[in-house]
Amino acid sequence: MPTETVETTLPPGAVNVGGKLYMPDAKGNLVPVEIVSAEDKLEDETVRKVMGFAVALSDQVARFKAHTFADLNAFQALLEQQYGAKAGGAKGNVTFSTFDGLMKVQVQIADQISFGPQLQAAKKLVDECLLEWGADSREEIRAIVGRVFSVEKEGQINKAELFSLLRMDISDERWKRAMDAIKSAIRVTGTKEYVRFYQRDVPAGSWRAVTIDLAAA
Repeated sequence: MPTETVETTLPPGAVNVGGKLYMPDAKGNLVPVEIVSAEDKLEDETVRKVMGFAVALSDQVARFKAHTFADLNAFQALLEQQYGAKAGGAKGNVTFSTFDGLMKVQVQIADQISFGPQLQAAKKLVDECLLEWGADSREEIRAIVGRVFSVEKEGQINKAELFSLLRMDISDERWKRAMDAIKSAIRVTGTKEYVRFYQRDVPAGSWRAVTIDLAAA
């Protein structure tokens, strides 16, 4: 009489060591599968399932991005060959549209910036101004300054708020020196290319973004 073979499926994340199943924990310890709680097993399985889709989707988006830039660059190269000039503005920003005006693709080149040590000198001068102005200083200025300089790490500086300080028309000489220090601290470290997609129902309608960013979906 033939012997029936029972197939055993290895649980996700488990390893077979000497015929016994274990699940590695976060510290690298091998924990016997039978003592891992059902909740932990289900959580592990769920995360692995979601991550499987996420990684595949991320790879697909990366391929899509590469193909998109390849197609747009090929079209720009054709225009450059035909007219002797590349489409787009001085920074390379350019918009491509369908003939019916219902779809468009925008390519934007953004500067990546960091800040030098002059920023700390600017902070000191700004603090001196606010201290001397006292109650006479506008609350919105204090709020913006607080948001700009509330963190120590350079990469976490609120750039939008920082640039709003530069637009303020304040005649105090120390404030002007502080703004000069901020301008001196700005360093362009590179550029990043972005591509965005839009569509609308009629030529006079409002544009709707075609969302690819997961956070904005």
